[in-house]
Amino acid sequence: MDGVLVIDKPTGMTSHDVVAVVRRAVAAGLPGGGRRRGPGRLKVGHAGTLDPDATGVLVVCLGRATRLVPYLQASAKTYDARIRLGVTTTTLDAAGEVLAERDASGVDEPGLCDALKFFVGEIDQIPPMVSALSIGGERLYAKARRGEVVDREPRRITIHDIVLEDFHPGPRAEAAFLVTCSPGTYVRVLAAEVGERLGVGAHLIGLRRLGSGRFSVEDAVDLEKVVQLGEQRRLPEALLGMADGVRDYPRIHLRPTDVTALRHGRPIAVTGQAGPVAALDPDGRLVAMIADDGDSARPLAVLVSSGDGDGGRGA
Repeated sequence: MDGVLVIDKPTGMTSHDVVAVVRRAVAAGLPGGGRRRGPGRLKVGHAGTLDPDATGVLVVCLGRATRLVPYLQASAKTYDARIRLGVTTTTLDAAGEVLAERDASGVDEPGLCDALKFFVGEIDQIPPMVSALSIGGERLYAKARRGEVVDREPRRITIHDIVLEDFHPGPRAEAAFLVTCSPGTYVRVLAAEVGERLGVGAHLIGLRRLGSGRFSVEDAVDLEKVVQLGEQRRLPEALLGMADGVRDYPRIHLRPTDVTALRHGRPIAVTGQAGPVAALDPDGRLVAMIADDGDSARPLAVLVSSGDGDGGRGA
C-alpha cells in the first residue's frame, strides 16, 4: 500500500479530515480491519493543504510514499477562483464577518484585468490570520479564534499566470479567474489584494484546485469512491505508483550497484542535473530522490529499505 492517491476534495472538510477518511478506508481493506497501532500503522499524509470550503485536487500519500510529500508539495498549483468585489471580510472569504462594503459599480473588465496582471511575477504575501500556519508552536487559526492578531512575516511567492474567465459588473461585482502559482500562495489574500488595488475591496467566494504539479482533477477520484473501494478491499486500484507521482522531476535509471548503494543510504556518481532527481531501478521503480552534492549525488529520500532485496517495492 505504497503510492499516491489523488482525491477530489469535497467542500466542508479540512485536508486532515480527508486524510482520516483515507486512513479508515485503508484500514477497512486490511486483515482484521487494520487495527494496528504504533510503528506498524500505515502512514498517510497530504501534499498541500486546501481550506475547508475549497474543493479539488488533494494529493494524498500512503506508506513509503509519505517520504515524497516535500517534493509533491513543491509543485505549482492551479486554481479556479471566484471573488466578490465591494465587500471585505474578517477571513478574506465568505466564511468571515463583513468588515466593510463599498460600491463596485465603477469596476470594468479592462480595469479588473489590469489589477490581476499587476500581481503576476514574484511578490511578497502576508499569510492570513485564519490559516494553518504555525507561529510560536500554535496554528494561526487558533489564535484568531481568541481574537489575537500577531505579526506574520511576508513570504515570497510567484504568480505564474492569471486569466480572467468571467466578470459580472455591478455594485457587488463578481469575477472568476484562473491562477497558476507557487506552493504556499493564499488565493484568499490575492483576492483581497486585487480588491484593494481596485479601491473597493474584495473577498473570495469560491475556490477549486484544478491541478497540483502533474496531477489534475481528471486524475482525481471522489472521496466516496475511496470509501467504497476500501470496503471492497480494492483501494490499491486507485493508487498511482511512487515513480508516477514524481514524473515531473528529472529522472535517471540506475545500475544495480547504484541501487544497492542508495538502499543503504550511500552516495552515487554525480548526475549532472539540477535539483532533486528521481532515481529509478532497471525496472522503472523509484528507489530514491537524489541531488548532486559536489562530486557525488546523495540520497535525499530513500523509498526502499536495505532489506528489500532486488525486487523491493519502489514502483
